[in-house]
Amino acid sequence: MRPDPDADDDALRWEGDDDATLAPGWKAVGTPVPLTGAATTAPATGADSDTNADTGTTADEEGIDDDAAAPAGAAQTGSVELVVLGVLGGVYLLYTIGWIITALRTATPGMSVVGDFMYSLGLWLTVLAAPLWFVLALRGARTARSRLVWLVAGAVVLAPLPFIFGVTA
Repeated sequence: MRPDPDADDDALRWEGDDDATLAPGWKAVGTPVPLTGAATTAPATGADSDTNADTGTTADEEGIDDDAAAPAGAAQTGSVELVVLGVLGGVYLLYTIGWIITALRTATPGMSVVGDFMYSLGLWLTVLAAPLWFVLALRGARTARSRLVWLVAGAVVLAPLPFIFGVTA
């Protein structure tokens, strides 16, 4: 017995996909799917286009803001930018590990209690500098270019030179 070829296609459809009352670009669950970025027009059904078919209320009555439903111009991060951010994130992670090793290997000078405490505090603050710079550069930069400039500047400034040159050995 051969299986029905239409039965296989049933798994690819959802109940109500071919509902003629839905506007083009709208799903049955009520979330808009923009086709080209321009507003689509609903078919003439004789009812208000903002009326909810389930409850009979309009979007204004439900407290839904049309502007909040579709964010205008929400820019997504591009593929190249994500790769660069990943590489720089790895560099900052390696810097943090290098500073941790430096802080663990470096002995305090032993001049006084306050001096030793301040020296150790400075070492551990350098450990926190790289991850804090990375997070603040991601959050604080307004554009992708300024974010990249700040991250590259931090990669130059925050390099763990004592670890690189072997001063702590």
